[in-house]
Amino acid sequence: MAKGRFHLTLPGDLVGEPIIHTLGSDFGVVTTIRRASLEEGSGWVILEMDGTDESVDDAVSWLRERGVIVDRLEKAPGG
Repeated sequence: MAKGRFHLTLPGDLVGEPIIHTLGSDFGVVTTIRRASLEEGSGWVILEMDGTDESVDDAVSWLRERGVIVDRLEKAPGG
């Protein structure tokens, strides 16, 4: 199992989209929001993802394809 902590920077058009829900339902990762700031024009989230190496990698790839800037901060505790 892989567990990682990520800083996501969301473009304004994605702030209202259920992207974190999609990560869980489509990629089978367990998400934990550690911090977030969302406004109408932009937003950021510190997000932990827990799942298989492949599911976390696929989730990160999907986010990047959507225009989210994804920076890995560190391996999350226990990961």
